[in-house]
Amino acid sequence: METGLNGKGVLVTGGAGGIGSSVVRAFAEEGAKVAIHYRTNDERAAQLAKETGGVALAADLTIEAEVDRLVPDAVAALGRLDVLVANAGYWPADDVPLWDMPLERWRRTTAVNLDGTFLSCRAFLRHVAQTGEGNIVMIGSTAGLIGEAGHADYAASKSALITGLAKSLKNEITRIAPNGRVNVVCPGWTATDMTRDVIDDPSFVPTITRTMAMQKIGRAEDVARVVVSLASDHISGHVTGEVITVAGGMEGRVLHELEDD
Repeated sequence: METGLNGKGVLVTGGAGGIGSSVVRAFAEEGAKVAIHYRTNDERAAQLAKETGGVALAADLTIEAEVDRLVPDAVAALGRLDVLVANAGYWPADDVPLWDMPLERWRRTTAVNLDGTFLSCRAFLRHVAQTGEGNIVMIGSTAGLIGEAGHADYAASKSALITGLAKSLKNEITRIAPNGRVNVVCPGWTATDMTRDVIDDPSFVPTITRTMAMQKIGRAEDVARVVVSLASDHISGHVTGEVITVAGGMEGRVLHELEDD
């Protein structure tokens, strides 16, 4: 199906990461020009830019001035900017109940996941106010929908993004772009570098897939295809304010019992 993304400019925050790199490749396959944001992974970002014909741009999304420069830099490098994929995020691997959670961890997680998304969207919308068009796709998480014990910081930050922020922006964007859209993709457990330590545990996958209709861990490519579909005005031109879950039918209850050894 034609996506209409050929020649469009796309900025992917966290573009050098596991899901981010798949999103970058998926847009490049559609002929889009992609700006690959990274914070520290310069080598991977540079390699991905070479592979896809994109451009790598560095910024710390928790620093206002750096984010405010990121969007103009992307416009300058690509010649235009039509889509923001707010993908950058932080998931602390350690399981820490709230009563033991240091304030430092809470603040770091929310700074990346919520403050960074706010700043990225604000910078992009200031550009949209000048062009009159643009779409945002945010990357949430099933943790923001059903919670995640031991990761209340992550779940809370993603929940705020999924509901309050996205639902507000889908109404605000039409003030400056009549056809502008804002949607959210919520991956479940997805095989990436960030989750490798827990997913590689042989006892983990059978345990976590008990809550999923499809008993398998998702791939980054599964998420990327949905992101591209939502970014496309040809495919999803009348879809806004929606939350699409890419999690194999995950629920907050057990669907399959573990088999005895």
